[in-house]
Amino acid sequence: MQDDIKTDTNTAETHSEKETMPSLEELLKAAELQAAEHHDAWLRAKAETENMRRRTAENVDKARKFAVENFASELIAVKDSLEAALAVEAPSVENLKDGVELTLKQLVAAFGKFNLHDIDPMGEKFDPHQHQAIQMLESDQPANTVVTVLQKGYRLHERTLRPALVMVAKGKD
Repeated sequence: MQDDIKTDTNTAETHSEKETMPSLEELLKAAELQAAEHHDAWLRAKAETENMRRRTAENVDKARKFAVENFASELIAVKDSLEAALAVEAPSVENLKDGVELTLKQLVAAFGKFNLHDIDPMGEKFDPHQHQAIQMLESDQPANTVVTVLQKGYRLHERTLRPALVMVAKGKD
């Protein structure tokens, strides 16, 4: 009789384990649901990445296209000043000179606002990154010193846009 009780207990335990343990079909369905959720999340992340890449490319294109917008606005004021000077019917030489000086100040201010500075290396040591030597001259100056500036150079921030055109002192032999 005790064997019957043990068998009944074992059968009850096995039956309750079967009820609590999910079947293979249930496990498969759960795994398929989870895979579908992961696939959906992956598709959404992929779409978001593509949208972000597209928006970034558009922003870069706009930045490239309109990078000089503020600088151009400053130059428009300089152009307006030059046109106003030319519109005067009978300008005197003194008035023209004063107008050109004021327009130059306006242009220099616009350049300064955007970190565009001139390179005027008179008396400085020759620097091939900022100067272009076209001739060497006999001079009392030390060798490789700029003795004549034929054309100023220009630098935007730290980048040389146009090197200064210079003549450099020869070394005394």
